[in-house]
Amino acid sequence: MDGSMIITVLGSSGQIGAYLSEYLSKKGHIVREFDIVNGEHQDMTHIPNVYLRNAIMESDFVFFLAFDVGGSHYLKKYQHTYKFINNNTRIMANVFGYLENYKVPFVFASSQMSSMSYSPYGVMKRVGELYTKSLDGSIVKFWNVFGIEKDMEKAHVITDFIIKGFETGVIDMMTDGTEEREFLYAEDCCEALETIMGCYDQFTCDDELHITTGISTSILEIAQIIQILFRNIGKEVEVIPASSKDEVQKDARNISDPYIERWWQPKTDVVDGISKVFNEVKLNYL
Repeated sequence: MDGSMIITVLGSSGQIGAYLSEYLSKKGHIVREFDIVNGEHQDMTHIPNVYLRNAIMESDFVFFLAFDVGGSHYLKKYQHTYKFINNNTRIMANVFGYLENYKVPFVFASSQMSSMSYSPYGVMKRVGELYTKSLDGSIVKFWNVFGIEKDMEKAHVITDFIIKGFETGVIDMMTDGTEEREFLYAEDCCEALETIMGCYDQFTCDDELHITTGISTSILEIAQIIQILFRNIGKEVEVIPASSKDEVQKDARNISDPYIERWWQPKTDVVDGISKVFNEVKLNYL
């Protein structure tokens, strides 16, 4: 897929969607941002939704990033609720219905958690994968993409830690921090998604494309990196791990797809990425 395209980003105000919308616009594409924060008419739980139908129908490509989701705090609080399950069920039924009707090529953003049957969020993502395979779309899996976030209630771990440091001077953790994750900076994620769009015809619906860095960092190390960044601006921040361990210490399935790596490699290491986020958030507190 070459040249300028009309691309709809569903979930355009989310952590990945906001970066992707800006990234694709700079590349010369016509980007249609679709997200409930733009108004009730863009609420994807409303069935039918003529605005959603028109956005998909008129697109050359769709990135399906929309989901009722957030970081660990948000999931722990909401993923077992009726509202969470119902919202995501309705979003998927709505979007996949229009994708099926208008045969638009698309990428569905899934998660490594789709194999975790104990997690309602994981089960919802697994359902999304089944929809995607039935429509010959592409499934992308990434874990712990990070960048600037707009919705602080749904903030993921890195943004959450930085905000805690500025507002309370304490980074209190949900676990002991020994669990390890592979963190991917949002701009690198955008490049990967653009690569998949450009090579779309070379993938089959059975290809689950794993996008990650291959480098693990513990959550405690993340907190300590942020602590040093605070120290560099003359502010002492205390890191307080909890006593409990996370259920998943390290997930061996989070392996970058070698097929993708023929065209794409992440460029930003975790320290540089966290520094970029820190410097952006810092502007709100100076």
